[in-house]
Amino acid sequence: MSSSPLQNSENIAASTHTAVDVVLDTAYQNISAAQWDKLFSFARKSKLEGFIADMFAGKHINLSEDRPALHSALRNLSKLPVMLDGQDVMPAITDVWRRIEALCNKWVGVTDVIHIGIGGSDFGPRLAIEALAHVPGIESRGMRMHFLANIDTAELARILDRAQPNSTRIIIVSKSFTTLETTMNAKAVVNWLKDNDCTKGQIANSLFAVTANIPTAKAFGIEEDNIFPFWDWVGGRYSVWSAVGLPIALQYGFKTFEQFLAGAHAMDLHFKNAPLEQNLPVIMALALLHQQETLGIKAYAAIPYADALDWFPKWLQQLDMESNGKSVDRQGKPVKHSSPVVFGSAGSNAQHSYFQLLHQGSDVVPIDFIAVRKPMSDRPEAIAHHRILLSNCLAQAQALAHGKKADNPNDVYPGNRPSNLLLLPELNAFYLGALLALYENRAASLGALWNINSFDQPGVEFGKVLAKPIEKALLDASHLEANNNIDAVTAARINLLNT
Repeated sequence: MSSSPLQNSENIAASTHTAVDVVLDTAYQNISAAQWDKLFSFARKSKLEGFIADMFAGKHINLSEDRPALHSALRNLSKLPVMLDGQDVMPAITDVWRRIEALCNKWVGVTDVIHIGIGGSDFGPRLAIEALAHVPGIESRGMRMHFLANIDTAELARILDRAQPNSTRIIIVSKSFTTLETTMNAKAVVNWLKDNDCTKGQIANSLFAVTANIPTAKAFGIEEDNIFPFWDWVGGRYSVWSAVGLPIALQYGFKTFEQFLAGAHAMDLHFKNAPLEQNLPVIMALALLHQQETLGIKAYAAIPYADALDWFPKWLQQLDMESNGKSVDRQGKPVKHSSPVVFGSAGSNAQHSYFQLLHQGSDVVPIDFIAVRKPMSDRPEAIAHHRILLSNCLAQAQALAHGKKADNPNDVYPGNRPSNLLLLPELNAFYLGALLALYENRAASLGALWNINSFDQPGVEFGKVLAKPIEKALLDASHLEANNNIDAVTAARINLLNT
């Protein structure tokens, strides 16, 4: 197999970067030293360094909503002051930490926890619960953690068939406490408690909320002592570090939750202080930007070679595409680039699914390969299996980079398919936190480089508005003609459903 000019020992060494014991290897990005220099120069011309400083300083970088993006304060275990409009936010945050720890110590005899939320109120804690369940020897508090997000009652029924009403606690997570799916599911669970003869006092003791809308949560029937605050300077997809991450502490203990925050905080300090040339989130952002410019890529894949991280690509889809899926910049002008489509699943399963397209498809799709040094099991087969898992990870990256020549066109692999390798020392709460913060900071860097506001999501609301008259028409069940709110195609589909 031939080597490209970029793969000499000097360039290979220069492609390896480390922060918080997480290794990033960009050797297969096929970016020359001169190209990297131009990328870093572009980052400086884009005022990326100033943007990073402004984000951590609590400046109102979310221009459309006139808010800061201070999710980093939620994991600021140093407790050093973080100022927002002249006030330190850390006392309020540390008070929430105290209350979470107290609740962990208080819950005894709880068999089931139903966490009700959708989008950013669901993906982060669900990912963490699933990932940390694979940590060998992790201490679980013995309760079953259920995540209820979908308005489809199939998910609701599956959970309620398993949960024990008299020993169940419910956490309702909604920043506004008006999210339709969340409030309807919450009402359904309360009705289930009533149908199982739970008293009014038992129900009140069972209900908890994480929200910025305390009056509405109280009106729902949640006692004020059971309400954990959520601030408007935290976006939902960045919220797992807040009380939204309460399930992590309840399931695995407050110290595990602290380790999760600590890993993210350590990555934040790196992002805030490291020069651009050594800054992992910035390097990853610039590599993707380069592939957009040179190869016109429209999608990228995140492939964790760890079954514990199978939920990671789903979390990442929301982070990247909701943050940066925009067609106009901060000034309302059309953008040249924005978020590619994000997809992925755990390797090596993914190799038997869509890797055919990655190797021989007509479009180039960069990949982030994520690997873990230590196996996620203490089974006697673990070391041998893990060696095969890692060998597959490295082999796929090599095959994508170099390709293969052959006389038979069906056997030709074009090669020059770029990828990163991210290597974690092990997968525990600390390194999971570091991994998530790495990608959060990369998303913010990309937004700055594209001149996009990464912290609003106006496109999410339009469909919700249109759903209201459609739901009313489905309830009415009479024949519908097209009108100002419902077009002819949708009207015909409503009539089909109402037949």
